[in-house]
Amino acid sequence: MECEMPFKSHSQNSDGVAASEHRVYQKDPLPEPGEIKHFEDRKVGLGKKVTLLRGISIIIGTIIGAGIFISPKGILKHSGSIGMSLVVWIACGLLSLFGALSYAELGTCIKKSGGHYTYILEAFGPQMAFIRLWADLIAIRPAAMAVISLAFGQYILEPLFMPCDIPPMAVKLATAIGITSVMYLNSMSVTWTARIQIILTFSKLLAISIIIVPGMYQLFKGETRNFENAFELSNMKLSGMPLAFYSGMYAYAGWFYLNFVTEEVDNPERTMPLAICISMAIVTSCYVLTNVAYYTVMTAEELLASEAVAVTFAEKMMGNFSIAVPFFVALSCYGSMNGGLFALSRMFFVASREGQLPEVLSMIHVRRHTPLAAVLILYPMTILQVFVGDIYSLLNFMSFLRWLFIGVVVLGLIYLRYTKPDLPRPFKVPLFIPVVFCLTCFFMVFLSLYSDPVNTGIGFAISLTGIPAYYIFIYFNHRPKWLQRALDSFNRTLQIILVVVPAE
Repeated sequence: MECEMPFKSHSQNSDGVAASEHRVYQKDPLPEPGEIKHFEDRKVGLGKKVTLLRGISIIIGTIIGAGIFISPKGILKHSGSIGMSLVVWIACGLLSLFGALSYAELGTCIKKSGGHYTYILEAFGPQMAFIRLWADLIAIRPAAMAVISLAFGQYILEPLFMPCDIPPMAVKLATAIGITSVMYLNSMSVTWTARIQIILTFSKLLAISIIIVPGMYQLFKGETRNFENAFELSNMKLSGMPLAFYSGMYAYAGWFYLNFVTEEVDNPERTMPLAICISMAIVTSCYVLTNVAYYTVMTAEELLASEAVAVTFAEKMMGNFSIAVPFFVALSCYGSMNGGLFALSRMFFVASREGQLPEVLSMIHVRRHTPLAAVLILYPMTILQVFVGDIYSLLNFMSFLRWLFIGVVVLGLIYLRYTKPDLPRPFKVPLFIPVVFCLTCFFMVFLSLYSDPVNTGIGFAISLTGIPAYYIFIYFNHRPKWLQRALDSFNRTLQIILVVVPAE
């Protein structure tokens, strides 16, 4: 028995209106006869599978990467003292909570997936949204995914090669295997992606508790000598404080990922604000207590000199158990890869649905109910970055763009308060929260321009290439017939290969 799958293809006439629609049929085996009715009853679409626990695991699992284990020293270096570094950690957690609460309001009043992209589209229109999408697609996301994946490759191999150096090609191969497995998992099942994200989140919280508990024990035993002159101001330079905040805000980045999957969140009016508040409270507590634990056994100088702070801590406190730390760091990186890909694929899915990316990216696999093409779009570019790209310079170009666009999104929230006052807002934050956060974002953009004008300028130029791309690919209805035919053929071929259909 065979099942027919319709494939739509649109060719445009001079008015930009779909002129013809034809069907191609693809043979696809159905389940056993007893399962046929169940198969036909299920709609092809993304279900509401993100519960409160899964939402929390997406946020925590994506925020906590390798940084807190390896090099939480940017803040200490720029703030100049242990006491001030802890103040900055707390302040950055509070500022990130302000941003997260602003996003919670946007997520409950604009119930579409897509995160930053969707909110810029709603507030400022398609051109601004496309520039954000363009920068994400060609540079930001592949580079960010490659960096966290390379950290995974490095730390998963470290116990096998200790105390020798790991060959760079071995790291790249392990990284490629890690990326491939994350892509495969996200392609196969939304439910299993979410379940594994919960397991990975618990494993990284376990790793952090292995650091915090002995540290707190030392503190209560009276190991406070490193805190005696905690607020010694002789090393503190006011010019370094903005850079300390920059490092801190980067460590907390990731609180916005639940907004990328809004349409899949069960009861979003309640789940999103709760998940965001609980996650930010847990992450801020973990970050501050982990740093306190480090300082109970290490001086500020030892922490700054250490190449991997958690390993140094474990060697001092637990002896040979320190060999397990790289494994936990690798799991933490894998959780960030998994959560990030799960969320980002939905942004490309929504952009395709809005007509700004090829139509096939907004299609769902007929049996697995995953946005297969949207998951796979990052794969070739990320692998390319891992093997040939100069990732770190690209991230230097792009780090300021992240804060620029997040600032624009929160500015959009303030703008929508005045332009659409009647929009239903089940969750509404006091106006000072988005205002303070917006000013923080634009201050960080200004700081990037001031401290590194060349790299920031190059990043800005890369993002501005989105303007001609918008007019060439999106704005003009009068596409040449050969280009339209090529796009139709591309969509149709990928649709047949991937066995995907438009969502119902």
